[in-house]
Amino acid sequence: MKITLIAKTGVGLILLMFSVFAWGSVKKPPEDYSKETRECVKCHKKNSPGIVQQWGASKHYRAKVGCYECHKADASDPDAYVHDDKKVKKHISIIVSPKDCANCHEKEVDQATNSHHAKAGRILGSLDNLLAEVVEGNSDFVTEGFPKGNSAAAVVGCWQCHGSRVKVNKDGELDPATWPNTGIGRINPDGSEGSCTACHARHQFSVAQAREPDTCGKCHLGPDHPQKEIYEESKHGIQFASHHDEMNLDNPKWIPGEDYFTGPTCSTCHMGATRKQDVNHNVGLRISWNNRPPVSVRPELTDKNLGLGSANVGWEERRDNMKDVCSSCHGDEWIDNFYQQYDGLVTLYNKKFAKPGKALMKAAKPLLKPAKFSNKLDWVWFELWHHEGRRARMGASMMGPDYTHWHGTYEVAQHFYIKFIPELEKLAHKGESSSDPKMKAAAKTLRAKLDEVLNSDDHKWYLNKMSEKQKAIRKAAIEEFKKKYGSGKK
Repeated sequence: MKITLIAKTGVGLILLMFSVFAWGSVKKPPEDYSKETRECVKCHKKNSPGIVQQWGASKHYRAKVGCYECHKADASDPDAYVHDDKKVKKHISIIVSPKDCANCHEKEVDQATNSHHAKAGRILGSLDNLLAEVVEGNSDFVTEGFPKGNSAAAVVGCWQCHGSRVKVNKDGELDPATWPNTGIGRINPDGSEGSCTACHARHQFSVAQAREPDTCGKCHLGPDHPQKEIYEESKHGIQFASHHDEMNLDNPKWIPGEDYFTGPTCSTCHMGATRKQDVNHNVGLRISWNNRPPVSVRPELTDKNLGLGSANVGWEERRDNMKDVCSSCHGDEWIDNFYQQYDGLVTLYNKKFAKPGKALMKAAKPLLKPAKFSNKLDWVWFELWHHEGRRARMGASMMGPDYTHWHGTYEVAQHFYIKFIPELEKLAHKGESSSDPKMKAAAKTLRAKLDEVLNSDDHKWYLNKMSEKQKAIRKAAIEEFKKKYGSGKK
């Protein structure tokens, strides 16, 4: 046991001194600071006073939990070393992993470990990492842990959000390609997955900081998952920014509608307590669509692929969990209508662009150069779903209209019709002109799929074959506009 402390969290790190809440191996709080911690503090006050000041402002300090209680290690631990062989003479570990935090925060760690956050490090073998390791990078970053080299683009980019597999070198030092790293899905030397400090930055572990949208913004921003920017555009984000001082962000009890009511944050909706629900560090239990893949799917399907216990929690239950959060400020009709709008956008994207796009890419594959991203079509399709398609879906999920439309569906449609389709037509034409029977056959298959897609009701406008239904709808809309506002001509 590393820490003898009773711990219970709200949205962030809140330490209470009541033994009734004891979990795991924790029996009672420490009566005083340990001898080892006092030695640590004495030295660090001189060498790294900022760390000591942060700790001094934390609830850990008030609970008499210090450096040694968190960093203590067994000699057999893979990342253990004797930090001070003159005074303390004890084994410690630089990394305080979720397994360590679980000595006090067992419930929270269990929830986080069984969430998508903790599995983020599994990106290491994904298409995204192919980009960072090969297409964008090279293998010139050589370290002891990676004698054949690694890509600095992956080390400093992808891994800092998703997490790296932290390697311990022969001398006990942590390999510089994998440390420092606070990625949310970091794979630690003790085998645990995740990093509590990704959200609860050490050494203060401020609950207010964990509730700030900017904390999530370290990773959830940019062209492919701009949740922070979408939030800032939404009425929720506007309310938060306008009434930040009224949010009671450092309050231990933090229930929307009771302790604050001006605007929710990321942690409010995805993790926070409500009048009916406790705090939960599994951020997927209120999400009813997974909008990361090319085609949106229900979250229990991806949970199953990751081997998560929440695979048995259906999307309907997850939606009800989120609706409960919404009900703190909104009525049933408002909430139900929002979800109809959201589902409508996801269904539109899936039906009109994502599913036909996947089918067309499959048909085009025999005509492409085999190396991923060596074809223009690879880039066009990747950005269609990975960037533009995600922005459209995520914008709708968080009520950011500009991201839904101009950064989303507009760019999806623009690039589908002026880049994706023309590139497919070039491939088909090239294959049809080939002397290779296999290429000719593949081109015929691709041409047939193109004709099928473009002659469907969703796309036939492109061939100047707009359906009669769409023509009638457009005509009626134009006439109604003219009747109300005139022709618009001066």
